[in-house]
Amino acid sequence: MSTFWLRYRRQTTHNMHVSLFMVLSLIWFNLSGIVPLPKASAEQAEHIVLVVLEGIKSSTIQGGATPHLAKFAQEGAVSWSAQSITPPLTVSAMASLLTGLPVKKHRVTADWEHYDFARSFMRSPTVFDYMDLAGGADTGVFLMDERLYQLVRPEIYVDSQVCGYTKPQCTPETVSVYIQDFLNRVTSEGGYGFRLFGVPNLLVTHFPTAARIGKKYGWDSPKYSAAVTSIDNAIDQIMKNYQEIGVLDRTMFIVTGLNSGPLNPLAKKVKKGQTVPLDPSVPLIAWGTNVKKHHAITQPVTLLDTGATIMYALGLETHTEWESQAMTEIFETTPKRRTTENELEKIYQ
Repeated sequence: MSTFWLRYRRQTTHNMHVSLFMVLSLIWFNLSGIVPLPKASAEQAEHIVLVVLEGIKSSTIQGGATPHLAKFAQEGAVSWSAQSITPPLTVSAMASLLTGLPVKKHRVTADWEHYDFARSFMRSPTVFDYMDLAGGADTGVFLMDERLYQLVRPEIYVDSQVCGYTKPQCTPETVSVYIQDFLNRVTSEGGYGFRLFGVPNLLVTHFPTAARIGKKYGWDSPKYSAAVTSIDNAIDQIMKNYQEIGVLDRTMFIVTGLNSGPLNPLAKKVKKGQTVPLDPSVPLIAWGTNVKKHHAITQPVTLLDTGATIMYALGLETHTEWESQAMTEIFETTPKRRTTENELEKIYQ
């Protein structure tokens, strides 16, 4: 028998063995009830989930209070000393995160901490605007604070839902259900009234309940611990939502914070009318598609860098006025650039 046919028979036998092994593995998974997770991939992310926390310190995650977030940090890239703005007020900090600008430029000052119906929307362009301009990319936004509504202008490329102080029934679990319903509807024919008709390129969700509970009942109270646990479980459920619709292997998660609780670790409970300085040091965790595994971030990280990193991860680039830079260190491979050629003229290298 010729050498060619010997090699052919060996290869055929090998392929049959591999196929049989895969079939038996699938049968075993089905019988055991275990669903295999998608393989990690260094391909470019198509979807990004941005989770914005309040009142959760890096030490809280490191100490085991949030096992799902701790798993993200252990498996992905992490900085435990990223910096928010100073002072890290909720509305001003979120404005800096979305615009990549300091307060003196976006002008969302401490006055915005008090909601005013007469006030117009924030004027500075956000990462949502730049994403649409540079790549026709869409965004879904889920906020748990009515004050943040004026930071997100109604646009055809942004779907947003807001609940918060006026809706006590709105919890992190409720938000995760909103997101699940949203993803199921936009991936079905018709969109069911939403502006988007598919999984958004960016999904933003905001969880302020740990800070609210800490201020009201104390940062070492059982209710604070329960709030932290509910947030951790909600984040895990969002991850599972992306897995259920089949896009987790093309999704990157970024978790950060606007503040991380009282600057003074001895502060227990905030008395009515009392102002307690908040800690601007926050965690930054990246996990998922094209994120380095088990990586400690060495470059300085600020809240202003979030938008630039999102744009970079999606391969989008445009002229912006933001004072930030992409956290290029966290990526396994350099994302391929893509554009609609709508941005201002620029020479790409």
